[in-house]
Amino acid sequence: MMWLVGSILLTSLAGVPGLFYRREGSGGERFACGLILAGCGSGLIAVALTLLSDNVIQFAIPWSMPGGVLALRLDAITAAFLLPLFLVVATGAVYGLGYWPQHNNPGNGRNLRLFYGLISGAMILLLSARNGVLFLMAWEIMALAGFFLIITEEHKEEVRRAGFIYLIATHTGTLALFALFALLGHNSESLLFPDMGTLPAAGSSLIFLLGLFGFGMKAGLMPMHIWLPGAHAAAPSHASALLSGIMIKTGIYGLVRMTSFFTEIPAWWGWTLLILGAISGIFGVALAIAQHDIKRLLAYHSVENIGIITLGLGLALLGRSYNQPALVLLGLSGCLLHVVNHALFKSLLFLSAGSVIHAVGSREIDHFGGLLKRQRWTGLYFLGGAVAISGLPPFNGFVSEWLIYLGAFQPIHHPGSSLSFALLTAPALAVIGVLALACFVKIFGISFLGEPRSSGAAKAHEAPRTMLWPMGFLLLACIWIGLLPTSLRPLLERAATDWSGNLTLPKLTGNLAPLSAISVAGWLVLGLLLFIGWLLHRQSAQASRDIGTWGCGYQFPAMRMQYTSSSFADSLVRLFRFGLWSKRHGGQVRGLFPGREEFSSHTPDLVLDRALTPAFTGLAWLFRWLRSLIQNGIAAIYLLYIALTLIVLLTLLLR
Repeated sequence: MMWLVGSILLTSLAGVPGLFYRREGSGGERFACGLILAGCGSGLIAVALTLLSDNVIQFAIPWSMPGGVLALRLDAITAAFLLPLFLVVATGAVYGLGYWPQHNNPGNGRNLRLFYGLISGAMILLLSARNGVLFLMAWEIMALAGFFLIITEEHKEEVRRAGFIYLIATHTGTLALFALFALLGHNSESLLFPDMGTLPAAGSSLIFLLGLFGFGMKAGLMPMHIWLPGAHAAAPSHASALLSGIMIKTGIYGLVRMTSFFTEIPAWWGWTLLILGAISGIFGVALAIAQHDIKRLLAYHSVENIGIITLGLGLALLGRSYNQPALVLLGLSGCLLHVVNHALFKSLLFLSAGSVIHAVGSREIDHFGGLLKRQRWTGLYFLGGAVAISGLPPFNGFVSEWLIYLGAFQPIHHPGSSLSFALLTAPALAVIGVLALACFVKIFGISFLGEPRSSGAAKAHEAPRTMLWPMGFLLLACIWIGLLPTSLRPLLERAATDWSGNLTLPKLTGNLAPLSAISVAGWLVLGLLLFIGWLLHRQSAQASRDIGTWGCGYQFPAMRMQYTSSSFADSLVRLFRFGLWSKRHGGQVRGLFPGREEFSSHTPDLVLDRALTPAFTGLAWLFRWLRSLIQNGIAAIYLLYIALTLIVLLTLLLR
């Protein structure tokens, strides 16, 4: 356990020494990076010892706070969330040396590293806490540190707005968690977490609803995702990778941990999560397709993948409700594996996007183009992340989604029961996958292929090694899990066994989940791709260089001859016009000899921009009107208020 405690202390305090260095110097940032790497290494040792020993690591000392004991615990469920945390935190710290160097950002570089380390340590503490008060303390530190990461560039109005919305959303969810832990403490007569599978189902509905709201708000589960797109777009790219890849997973961790406390699971819990997961997945990816800002696009893909993770958890809950051990194993294994996978490939995509933004100086996709010729390594890493997030072999995203697919088809073995409706998870997951693939065809084609669409893209250069190495490491991790998924099988089986209570679960082997066959298939796909690539390269090398490629008149390319982000996605966005309500401008060609026409589209957020902002704007106008009516500046009216107040008080006293 001392390895884990050391990890918490090293990462939390990593940015403190840098406060005493010169603003323009680089010593502080290197010191912070070294401490974070040491902390992550210490944490990985703790996780490895847990997995190798088959024992649960516990730590408890008395303290004067409510609950009486400062309790930490490292089990398989916690390890499944800590493993990607250490990898993403470490790679982000190295990446920040090149992306956000101190000498170029003397005004906010030290603050960024201070809160980057603080949020990392808070999340480690949160995931290992076994005391409700300690959990909420770590939760609040994480929330506040995340706020300061988001407003790193606080001189920008859009950044301040994103931080303000995040602060409102996160503290609204925290209020629900206060109520949740109060009820848990009342039911278990202790602020320590109950043992798994010990609480009765009676009276648990309110606890579940509070947890769904509080943890769902942090996870970005639609329609509680309102803070997520703006916050991820506003933060520096390696901070966005941490927020998207790790911080939102603390909401999923809360749901997984909370549901493990109960002996019985009402069926409506699982159905609720399946519905919310399908909505988040489908509308999250639909909103992503409609975006023109590369970081907002990736942020909406976080909403989509949280939906996929929630689908897996929903299936696992239904498995416990209907006493189906195979469904529990496949659903929770797919859920936890996708937690790991999403952390890796989404961080890779955010870091790759940061490399593009660093080179071009813009987040707008329509300002990119032709970057593969200028940023070959960045383009390769982004392509790998795109393949992984689209759920295609031989990368890791395919394995976790495949487990959820297998879980979705389990009800076939139990015809006639209401569990058969869970089969609809499979087509929902298929729609999400197809739309995700279309979205990344759009972004990769417009950003990296074709011709430069701006002067920044034409002058773009490759990122420094401190930015490329972390991206390469994350890509290798994605390939590792895709080709060797059996390496994580013991972790997934132990976590599912701990979570499932009294159910006896099968193994992730054989006909249930032939991971070995997936590994062999992945190697074959990789070999085939390498052979096709070698063959094309060989034919290209032998081709004549003095004959131009037939381009159907595309001899003198210009920016206006290429698809824009709006035009490429328009046909798909229009399929969801019933829910997206996109604003379309131009694009109507009239007459035999039409003049110049332009087309653009804008898709506001369904909940924040379409519902909450107008509603609160109306309420603000109403309260201003009431205030002007009451505080009208007429002294006689104020005297009347005093007289009425006295009459009311006298009436109450004389009763």
